[in-house]
Amino acid sequence: MTDEAQEIEVKYRVGDLTALRDALTRRGVTLSAPTRQDDQAYAPAGWDYGRSKIGVAFARLRTQQDRHLFTVKTPVDNEMACLEHGTEVADRQQMRQAILAMGFRPTVRIVKTRRTGTLGEVYVCVDEVEHAGVFIEFECTARAGESGTIAQHRLDALARSLEVDLQRVSDTYDSLVRAAMAPA
Repeated sequence: MTDEAQEIEVKYRVGDLTALRDALTRRGVTLSAPTRQDDQAYAPAGWDYGRSKIGVAFARLRTQQDRHLFTVKTPVDNEMACLEHGTEVADRQQMRQAILAMGFRPTVRIVKTRRTGTLGEVYVCVDEVEHAGVFIEFECTARAGESGTIAQHRLDALARSLEVDLQRVSDTYDSLVRAAMAPA
C-alpha cells in the first residue's frame, strides 16, 4: 500500500447493454453522449505480456475530441489498482517520439466509444471496445489508508447491486484487445 492516491477500478463484460442502461437509469445515472477514444498503449522495453504488471510503469497516449492525453499508470495491488499521473499534451506525434525516447515501446492500440456518468462518488464508464466487446467500469480513488483490493470489493458490491448480467474481468483493455486479435 502507498500514501499516494490510487485510481481503483473494476471492469465487467456486459451481457445485455439495454438492461444495463435501464439499471443505471433506475439508480439515477445519466450517461454522457458517446465519445471516441483512440489509445496507444506502451510498455517498457524488456516487459512482455504474460509477465506481471505489478510495480511496472506503463504509458498511454489518448486522443479524444482533438485533445491528446499522456498518462503513466503503475499497478500496485493488481492491474486495476494503479498510481496514475497524466497531463494534456499539444502534439501527439512529438509525445509519441518522447515516449519512445524514454524507453517505452508500443504494444496495442485500443479504440473505444465511451459514455460516462457518476453513481455517488463512483465514476461509471460504459465502453464499446473495438475487437473486444462492451464493458462497464466503475472507478474511484482509494480512501486514505485503504488498499486497492478493499476499494475493489466496494466497487464490486456496487456493480452487483445493479442486478444485471455482468461478467467480471481482471484484464486491462490492452490485454483484452491483444487476446481478441491473436491468431486462433
